Amino acid sequence: MSPLVSRTSRVPAAWLAAVAAAVLGAVALVVPTRAALADPLESCTPTQGAIVAVDFGAWGGPLLRGCDATPTTGLDLLHEAGFTTAGTAHDGPGFICRIGSPAFDAGAEHPTPADEACELTPPATAYWSYWIAPAGQDHWTYSPLGAMSQRPGPGEVEAWVFGGTDIGGSTGVPTFTPASVRASGPTPTATATPTATPTSTPVPTRPTEAQVKAVASYLVGQLVDGDHVDNGFVNYYRTIAVATALAGTGGQDQTLTKVVDYLRAHVDAAIFPNGDTAVPNTANVANLALLATITGGDPRAFGGRDLIATLTDRVCTATDIDAGCAAAGDFAGSTGPMTHATALLALKRAGITPPTATVARLTEQQCASGAFGGLWLAPGEFCDPDIAATTLAVLALHALGGQDEALGSAKTFLTGAQETDGGYQPYTGAGLTDTYSTGHAAQALAVLGITDRAAAATGFLVGRIATGGGLSPDPSNPDADLAATAAAALALAGTNLAALTHRLGGPPPAGPRPDLAKGVSYLVAPANLIDGQYYESFPGFPDFGLSIDGAYALAATGGDDAKLRAIVEFLRGGGAVGDNGFTVDMWLGVGTDYAVGGAIGKVALLAQVTGYDPRTFGGHDLIAALGDVTCTKVDASTGCAGAGNYRYATSVFGQSLGIIAQLRAGQGEAAAKPVEFLKGLQRADGSFPSLIPAADTDRDVDSTAMAAMALAALADDPAAATAVDKALAWIASTQKEHGGFPGAAGDSTNSTALAIQGLTLRDTTYAGQIGKALAFLAAQQNDDGGFTVAAGGQAGSDVRASTQVVGGATGISFAALARDVHDTPGPDPSGSPTPTPSASQPSSPTATPVATPSATGPGGHSWGNLPRTGVSIVTIALLALVLVVGGVLLLVAARRRAVSDNGGES
Repeated sequence: MSPLVSRTSRVPAAWLAAVAAAVLGAVALVVPTRAALADPLESCTPTQGAIVAVDFGAWGGPLLRGCDATPTTGLDLLHEAGFTTAGTAHDGPGFICRIGSPAFDAGAEHPTPADEACELTPPATAYWSYWIAPAGQDHWTYSPLGAMSQRPGPGEVEAWVFGGTDIGGSTGVPTFTPASVRASGPTPTATATPTATPTSTPVPTRPTEAQVKAVASYLVGQLVDGDHVDNGFVNYYRTIAVATALAGTGGQDQTLTKVVDYLRAHVDAAIFPNGDTAVPNTANVANLALLATITGGDPRAFGGRDLIATLTDRVCTATDIDAGCAAAGDFAGSTGPMTHATALLALKRAGITPPTATVARLTEQQCASGAFGGLWLAPGEFCDPDIAATTLAVLALHALGGQDEALGSAKTFLTGAQETDGGYQPYTGAGLTDTYSTGHAAQALAVLGITDRAAAATGFLVGRIATGGGLSPDPSNPDADLAATAAAALALAGTNLAALTHRLGGPPPAGPRPDLAKGVSYLVAPANLIDGQYYESFPGFPDFGLSIDGAYALAATGGDDAKLRAIVEFLRGGGAVGDNGFTVDMWLGVGTDYAVGGAIGKVALLAQVTGYDPRTFGGHDLIAALGDVTCTKVDASTGCAGAGNYRYATSVFGQSLGIIAQLRAGQGEAAAKPVEFLKGLQRADGSFPSLIPAADTDRDVDSTAMAAMALAALADDPAAATAVDKALAWIASTQKEHGGFPGAAGDSTNSTALAIQGLTLRDTTYAGQIGKALAFLAAQQNDDGGFTVAAGGQAGSDVRASTQVVGGATGISFAALARDVHDTPGPDPSGSPTPTPSASQPSSPTATPVATPSATGPGGHSWGNLPRTGVSIVTIALLALVLVVGGVLLLVAARRRAVSDNGGES
């Protein structure tokens, strides 16, 4: 969240003003979505979560409903509840043209392309109408907002019905009631007469909460001394499996903590049974790393061992049986695809992109049937399918992304191998279905979106629950079995190894946190927010980039909506102050040969996040302008570093904010080349440079965080997800012992704030580092609520640093930031309201101030060590030029930072 500035001498003309840094972003692409795994209906209550119901009766289908315990928008609710959608080419993904569900018509979206092309807005007589009923309301209301703008409240139910209605929703009301589809209501039925032949297949039995608790109690009862499994010797593999199962079933945190502590204390015995110079027990290493991540621990520091390094440092380069290497690409000690896939999943969940050779090694082991064997196979060797190995391979490849062919083949195998009772045979020709295999398969089926078959497998498992809560392994043995029960527990609990998260002890321990309410008070103080509308870097000249950063901070905290709207209206109205002639239009250069792509994106995003229309903001269509400034080739004379670079976007920040603005506007296709250009800037170690083009040594925390937030918006792009994981792992590796992150001015507050926003994309993995970073920021907060630029730097609060810290410390990614204030009344000139941070902001106990403001310039700006987005040197030079020419109209605000002070731009 930094002002747009240029740090180089490569300015081709005065119009090349300030270029690039922080901003928000992201939204859905104009492509069909992939169905998510819905939260259990029990997760949605009258006070939590929201239910959405979709009526497929127009095609003879059922009325289906789903739950999202933490919805953000109506569109998000649909997707997270298990439905897929597609928008129109004309209106983008926000106009729901098609809806599908894996539970109806094999997931096909309706209306089909044969019925509706979804190129233009469908007619009012045949479209998906959108209805809402807040908690306690017993009738439907036609939604006045689109799915991307509607914010479902706790206990709300929403409905989608295909047919027709007018703009006021006076016709086409759902024929079912809100009460009938609430979580506490009866199972809904279809509202139209079905045309399809009803199925006679019985509905699978679902596990009850009591049954899941009984499974957990059984597992606890199998532990010796309440902390490990002993079969005449300590069985670490089974102990880890029980701990993972308890994390899935919940309600046994005291025991789970004890087991994890036992494993932590005996980690060497578990992973190096023959000493740490011998081949490790890779199965235990991988499963322990997964368990550490699942329970909110750090797999890089588990009982004094770095489990991640134990895997990555032992990747085989050639066949070496003595070293535990069956072939190149193995993890040393891995005995087959199951262990190997578990290691890949452990790395991915820890934020590490596995080496390419290890992924190739797994895919090469896939059998012609689509299954995976239990042991490593030589080329041409007979493959006996192993359900557990196939499941772990599916979970790993699905998490890694980009493996559609392998997953499709595995899906075909798992579908064909399921028996009529819902179970799976342990091996070919076994003649019976067993619990262990089916417990694994149910996880894979759910991840692959085959919900009916996953339900059948889970129903099979329910039928295997024996007296005492454990599960019997097969029909020949009615007694409960530990291995079978542990294997089935996650499926019975409705989760899987790729998604399970159960942080022990709840949220991270409360530590020092910056006081964001005080921070907001500092930002809106009259001495800082001039006329309650803008910030300035030099008296009489508004700093538009800094003003937008301040607006983002207010949007993130929800601390002062009136002031936020005042800033937006000031910018929307042109931003003129006095008669100096410097306006937002001058700064943007829209329609000129020197239009600045990064600045255009930053203003467009401000409009989007605050509820305004970027296509008619300040008299400009800023989304169209971004398309106009997208380069088609390298041309230094027009500010183009390559195809897809935005003109005069000379930083990763500028490139990222343009991408985010286009994606938020639903312009996925237009953003494709800019996205590829951004991906190409990433270093092998995961970092991104600050400048474009970049020096070989240019690696920047701020730019890497911003690029990660931009790429994270591409939810259906596996390559983007991998790039995000690598970027965050690199950011995490740069954290200092005191919790801060390095910036050009030292251990910087704004670099730390941006790092928090980036790491929050994977908050489970990086919870500890986020906590340390927040504590660092708390230590840099002053009595007036503002923040210093850097640890050990010049004392005193800096407005620029403070805007970035206040927004970044909330942990809200720019891809999720939204605070609609376009209808909010203007500011009260008599004073500022007490800031009230929004619910999305972390708790912020008042920090103990450690610095006293001193040596500050006008408006509370420190003029010593600047933040990396520091005071504009060129702005001052331009003012001098204006004085010399005696009032000549200022055409540009070009600002350049010394690289030694700033190291990056935003």
